[in-house]
Amino acid sequence: MPVLDETTTEEDVRTYEFCVLYPSNLSQKEEGDLLKEIEKTIEEQGGKQVSKDAWGKRGLAYKIKGHEEGNFVVYYYELDPTKLQEIDTALRITPNLLRHIIVKPPKGYEITKYSESYETWLKEREGEGERKQKEKEERLAQKVAEKAKRQVKRAAAKKEEEEPAKKSETDTKKISAELDKLISDDDLDI
Repeated sequence: MPVLDETTTEEDVRTYEFCVLYPSNLSQKEEGDLLKEIEKTIEEQGGKQVSKDAWGKRGLAYKIKGHEEGNFVVYYYELDPTKLQEIDTALRITPNLLRHIIVKPPKGYEITKYSESYETWLKEREGEGERKQKEKEERLAQKVAEKAKRQVKRAAAKKEEEEPAKKSETDTKKISAELDKLISDDDLDI
C-alpha cells in the first residue's frame, strides 16, 4: 500500500514506469550508489516500488554524452501523479544518469520482466544457431564424403584403363621373347 498524505486518496495513486539509462562503464559501487539514489528520489516522494527489471548492458542507437553502450533499468512505482514533476526534476540533475523516461501504463497493463524473456530468447537463439551450425557441418561432411567417393571411382577407372595397356605390353614382350628364342634356336626342323 503506498504512502498517502492528507490530500492524497487511494484513487489518486497510479502505477508508473520509470526507465533509466546510465553508462555501462560505471564501477559496481558507482552503479549501486546511482540506483539507490534513483530509488531514494522516487520513494521520498511517496512512491512504493512494485517491480524492478534490470535489462543490463545494451548498445545505443547513437552516442549519448560520448557513450555507445549503457545499462537500462525499468522500475514500476505506485505514487501520486502530483509528485511526478518533482521526481522528474530531481532525476534530471542526478549525476551519471544519461536519460530517463516516466510512462503511465494503460489500465490493465501487466507488468512483465523483459530481462527474463530476453534471457530465454537468447538461449533459444543460441540453440537455433547451434542447430544451424550442426546442419552446416553435416552438409559439409556429406559433400566431403561424396567427393571422396568420386575420387575413388576415378582412381579405379584409371587403373582399369592402365591394366589392359600393361597387359598388352606384357603379352607383346612375351611373344617377342618366344619368337627370339625360336629364331635363335638352331635345332629348328623346318
